Amino acid sequence: MTNFPKSLFVASLMIAGMNMANAQEKTKPEQTEFYTPVPPVVATKEVTVAPPSDAVILFDGKDLSKWVMTNDRTQPAAWTVANNVFTVNKKSGNIETKQAFNNYQLHIEWQVPANIQGKGQGRGNSGLFLASIGKGDDGYELQILDSYKNDTYTNGQAASIYKQLVPLANPTRKPGEWQAYDVIWTAPTFNTDQSIKTPARVTVLFNGVLVQNNAELKGPTQYIGDPAYRKAHGPSPIKLQSHGDPSLPLSFRNIWVREL
Repeated sequence: MTNFPKSLFVASLMIAGMNMANAQEKTKPEQTEFYTPVPPVVATKEVTVAPPSDAVILFDGKDLSKWVMTNDRTQPAAWTVANNVFTVNKKSGNIETKQAFNNYQLHIEWQVPANIQGKGQGRGNSGLFLASIGKGDDGYELQILDSYKNDTYTNGQAASIYKQLVPLANPTRKPGEWQAYDVIWTAPTFNTDQSIKTPARVTVLFNGVLVQNNAELKGPTQYIGDPAYRKAHGPSPIKLQSHGDPSLPLSFRNIWVREL
């Protein structure tokens, strides 16, 4: 039997213990919540952009004919349309586009009710999934939240890539005022063996302010644990989230996309 120095034996036990701890450390959602850095607050004005001539109009103020229910794509989107906007139906579930997209430019406007109540993640919560790759919340989420004087973990505030990337600034406007996201999405690509070839990248302007700058994603959104690319996929629908928090539902308008 080869002699093994005691110091090396102790060190190996310590490393093994650390590896076991690392393997077990991401079992709770709070373990992937960051509170620093805190993005600087930036004041902005309302930003609305008319769709260019080559855009696909995803919502024109009239109906949700371009959308379906996420959990049953045979069913039409069951959210409420009135006064040229549509509002989340929290009882019905998520909706997503009928059409699948690969790389694109997207404009979307959203509004938190002026009389919103609650705090943190329970205040005006929704999500824009830049690629929906399955039912429920399966996909890559750009967070929608009332982040106007509403503290939460910074990789969960408005314009974060949820549980991954903290936004560079916080230009959230007051509840009752319209907000706008302008997104450049570059979809991930995969090798023939299903492994990741090139990761997804995203650029986001929030009310005209750059908040994600050609940022690389580690994988689809993961509520508990670290994100990773676990399955290959191609062009995907764009999804909007019906979040289960008790606050009043959000509204949307002026949604269009340009394929790149």
